[in-house]
Parts: sequence; C-alpha cells; structure tokens
Amino acid sequence: MPRVCVFDVNETLLDLSALDSHFERVFGDRAVRKAWFQQLLQSAMVTIITNRYIDFGTIGRTALDMTAERRGIRLSDEDRARILNGIRELPPHPDVRDSLERLRAAGLRLAALTNNPTQTVQAQMDHAGLRDYFEQILSADEVRRLKPAAEAYRYAAERLGVDISQIRLIAAHAWDVAGAQQAGCAAAFVARSDQVLDPLFERPDIVGRDLHEVTAQIILQEARSR
Repeated sequence: MPRVCVFDVNETLLDLSALDSHFERVFGDRAVRKAWFQQLLQSAMVTIITNRYIDFGTIGRTALDMTAERRGIRLSDEDRARILNGIRELPPHPDVRDSLERLRAAGLRLAALTNNPTQTVQAQMDHAGLRDYFEQILSADEVRRLKPAAEAYRYAAERLGVDISQIRLIAAHAWDVAGAQQAGCAAAFVARSDQVLDPLFERPDIVGRDLHEVTAQIILQEARSR
C-alpha cells in the first residue's frame, strides 16, 4: 500500500519570505524574520521538553516580542498585527502546486500536518489555493503536542486511518524530519534555502533540493514498490 504523503506547511509549502517586507519596515532589516522564526521554534521546543502546552500562535507572538526586545524596538499593536496576520496570507512556493498535482495524479493520498492552530492553517490553505489538494489538513493543536513530539505524528496516522509506518512526512525542517522518523514514519527532506539535515539523526531515504526533486523520487519509489 502506498504511503500517505503528509506535508509540513510553514516553509515547506508556504513561503515565509513574504513577511520580509514587514520586518524590513519595522526592524529596518528583513533578515530579522529568520531570527524571529528561530526564536519561535526554540520556544516551541521548550514547551515540548517541559510538557507545558502553549499554542503555536501564542508562541509566535511572544517570540516576536522577544525579538523586538533584543533589538530595543517597541512594537506597536498595528505592527505586531500586520506581521502575525501575514502568516495567514503566505503564498505557496513556486514548485508546490505542480508537485501536488503530480503526486495526486500518481494516485497518492495527500494530507497536511502543521503546528499552526486549525483556524490559522485553514486560512492559510484558503489564501494559497491549496485546500483542495489535501484530504485532511491536520493541526498538532488538536492533540496539544507540537511537532516534533511523537504524539503529533501518531495523531495524523490515527486520523488518516493508517499505521504510522504508512506515513511519509515531507518537510523543509531537519527537526520535523527527525521527529517523524523517531515516531516511526518515513520522511522526505526538502532542502529549501539554507536548510540542511541534522547529522545526529538518520538521513531520510528521500532528499531533494526542491519539491520537484522530492516528488519525482516519491513517485518512482512508490511505483517500484507496487
């Protein structure tokens, strides 16, 4: 049976660089967007380790305030809202729609799994025009354990009605790939921009420079397994 392709959303499908203009206007440097997102991920990891659940949207807001404090900038409510609301209006990367169409044409099941709260990811998918590609759009918020905690991937398997080994998590983040594989999933890594794999963890069997390369490998591997 072919594996279900389960996609991460932020950076894997949707382009966070669309927020750069907001960070340039507020901070005077568009590169601050990456510093903010790294702080968001760090804070999320702390909540997982300490077993204290906080939703990803709240973490994003507090990470933004921390980023501003480090730079001695006082954020106005309007500036904060523009950045955080912009997350709901991210465009898909150029390789996304064609890749999803190819996977679906190959007869593969597609789903999405994100740390974003359900309302946020639904708004993201509607704005990006991607909702119809996925049979389910899942949020780790529903199980109150953010990725890369194993519970998030197990939740996806349960909702999709398959054993966790029948899921292939596709992500542009090494931590997401590692978490999925530790939970028992297969994985595929999309090496977008400056993303690299973590050598402390097992290398997934599919790695590509973009989603086109990853898609081609998935289709070939599934064809060989039939």
